[in-house]
Amino acid sequence: MKHISIFILTLFTAFSFAQEKEQLMALKKANNYVYEGNTLANEDDFVSAEMAYRKAISEQPTSVAGIYNLGNSYYKKGNYEEALFRHQQAAENAASKAEKHKAFHNIGNILMQNKKCKEAVEAYKSALRNNPADDETRYNLGLAKECAEQQKDQQDENKDDENKDNKDENKDEQNQDKKDNEGDNKEDNKDEGDKDKKEGDDKKDDEGKPKDEKEDKGKGDDDKKKEQQKPKPQPGQLSPQQIKSLLEAMNNQEKKVQEKMNAEKQKGIKIKTEKDW
Repeated sequence: MKHISIFILTLFTAFSFAQEKEQLMALKKANNYVYEGNTLANEDDFVSAEMAYRKAISEQPTSVAGIYNLGNSYYKKGNYEEALFRHQQAAENAASKAEKHKAFHNIGNILMQNKKCKEAVEAYKSALRNNPADDETRYNLGLAKECAEQQKDQQDENKDDENKDNKDENKDEQNQDKKDNEGDNKEDNKDEGDKDKKEGDDKKDDEGKPKDEKEDKGKGDDDKKKEQQKPKPQPGQLSPQQIKSLLEAMNNQEKKVQEKMNAEKQKGIKIKTEKDW
């Protein structure tokens, strides 16, 4: 039993030693790839440098140096999105304050390039928490604060302008509604006035005067039409009225002759009056 325990312990020790040796080999390979990548980056061969850094990360996924330097490579090429991702990885995997400080400092630089000043302020603050003595980080923090303040003022100004535009737009809509309402009221008043006028005309018709005038006018038109329809006397002929007047004159003349004849018959007889003059 004692020999078995010693054998198991020996196997465990050998396995641990082999595993540790494998990790050391991976770390050595990763560091070599990082060194190669740095050399290529200094020669401005960023494509080859990126490949070397990726190999370092493949050998040791938690290699802060490989991740950090790969982020720097992306930053130099202007690929800020990928650079930010890699430096965030470096900050998460960093085992020392010095590594965290450098990662957060570079994160702040990338955010400033992307005009995210408020977020950059927080990144620089995190960097200073891990290395308060870094004057460069402190200087960048001041720039980030000033930039964030300017952005805030600009946003407030844009918000005020937007509110003003909305207020003016609402005012224009209210004025338009007011004009529309006034127009509707004028139309309503006009319709009511026309209605009252019509009712007043109907009332006058009921009272008789305007209606009678209308009827009289109509009647005069009828008489005029009838007179126009009457036969007009032709030249050399007597009109019915002239014939009637002539007959009346003849009757009056005959009556006068008859009265004269009767007077002649009674001429010899004297008539006694009641008083002598």
